[in-house]
Amino acid sequence: MKNLKRIILALMALTVCFAADAGIRFGVKAGLNVNNLHFNYNLFDAKNRAGFTGGVMTEIMIPVVGIGFDASLMYTRMNSRDYVNTSYDNVEEVQFGKDFIEIPVNVKYKLSLPAIESLIKPYVYTGPTFAFKLNKNTIEYMKARTCQVAWNIGLGIELIKHLQVQASYGFGINNVAQYTELVSTEKLKVKNNYWTVTAAWLF
Repeated sequence: MKNLKRIILALMALTVCFAADAGIRFGVKAGLNVNNLHFNYNLFDAKNRAGFTGGVMTEIMIPVVGIGFDASLMYTRMNSRDYVNTSYDNVEEVQFGKDFIEIPVNVKYKLSLPAIESLIKPYVYTGPTFAFKLNKNTIEYMKARTCQVAWNIGLGIELIKHLQVQASYGFGINNVAQYTELVSTEKLKVKNNYWTVTAAWLF
């Protein structure tokens, strides 16, 4: 029991030391995204279109081990070009955009390269993204859900200890279609997968 208490106290002390020395930084972030809606129903088809994102972020790193996390608050515009088979021989093209407040939260690991880490430091990251739709539905045949959830996997590089350039792919998790006039909600499943490339400057 005494040994267990000593181990717990040692871990607590180590945690406090890490927390006290943890690197906490804030910054601004902006970039581009390319999203593609995936339908499970052949009445619909979609093509890739580019959008943009911008906002603020924070990063917390535990020293020595190179592990930490970051979180961002972003305004994100996702554009789409969809094709809807409204009848047997009629295909209607619909272009629209959706505005979101997007909150990505990532676990991050930075690779230490002692000789050049002050100039360049690669890293990998992964985590969920929660996107909350701001504008009203503008599509006659389909309504997007208010909250869309994706899981990101990405690679990045940090330059001169301040500039972070990264690219990630987000795998859509939830069904983003709430209802449609052409098919029932039970049959229609829509996943929003997208690439995002951003640059951030941390202070």
